[in-house]
Amino acid sequence: MMTPQERAQKSANAMWENDSASQRVGMKLVNVGVGSATLSMVVGEDHLNGHKICHGGYIFMLADSAFAFACNSYNQLAVAHQNSITFAAPGKLGDLLTANAVEVSKAGRSGIYDVTITNQNDDALAHFRGHSRTIKGTHFTENEA
Repeated sequence: MMTPQERAQKSANAMWENDSASQRVGMKLVNVGVGSATLSMVVGEDHLNGHKICHGGYIFMLADSAFAFACNSYNQLAVAHQNSITFAAPGKLGDLLTANAVEVSKAGRSGIYDVTITNQNDDALAHFRGHSRTIKGTHFTENEA
């Protein structure tokens, strides 16, 4: 019988294998747990906007990816239903951004997840809230024993 943590890790591995978007912008999957996930990314030249700070779209993408791994940790396909972000401080060239997603609520097909994005000094750069909905399907087939 698979433990919840093993299920979360196997779901994350299956998702990561197909997640070329997150990988191509330089994200790393740091940790996954039941209803939680942590991803990181170093801000490079390609991530900067016209103000020479990290484009908010990349910060949103990092948060959204952490949210996705957290809400998919049950081996049930889950998609974003709605999400929002509030920016608190800019990301700068060379910053190590970390998105830490935690489950706030899960009932029926709906889930709510909060993601905090910090830099290497643990300064909060953004706060993201994601609402998920489960759909038909799984990331892998579980053996019944």
